[in-house]
Amino acid sequence: MTERQQHHAVYVISVFAEIAGVHPQTLRNYERNGLLKPRRTSGGSRRFSDADLVALRRIQELTNQGVNLEGVKRIMALEAELAARDERMIDLASEAKSNVEQTHRQYRRDLVPVQNTIALYIEAQRRR
Repeated sequence: MTERQQHHAVYVISVFAEIAGVHPQTLRNYERNGLLKPRRTSGGSRRFSDADLVALRRIQELTNQGVNLEGVKRIMALEAELAARDERMIDLASEAKSNVEQTHRQYRRDLVPVQNTIALYIEAQRRR
C-alpha cells in the first residue's frame, strides 16, 4: 500500500470504530487528546484512514501496557520525531555517498597514476 493510500481518509467514525473494535466515543476522546487527527469533510464529518488505524493500534498497545493518554501522546510524538530524524539521516547518508563518489570521479580525471609518472620521468632522463 502506498503512503498516499495509507493516508486516504475513507472511514466514517462508526465504521472505523467497528473495524478497530472500540466505541466511537473512545475515538472522539483520542481526538480531543490529540492522539488521532482524522480528516474532516466540508460538512465537518470525521474521516479516518489506514494510517489512523495504525496509530490507534499503537495507542491501544501503549495503554494496554499501562501508559496513560498523556504518556501515549508524548511517546508517539517522540516516535514521530525519531522516524523523521531517521529519514533525514538516510537522506544525508545518501547525499554524503553521492558527494564522495563525485569527489572520487574528480580525482580520477585530475590525477595521473604514479607508475605512469615514474615511467615518464625515467624516459625523460634517458633522453638527455
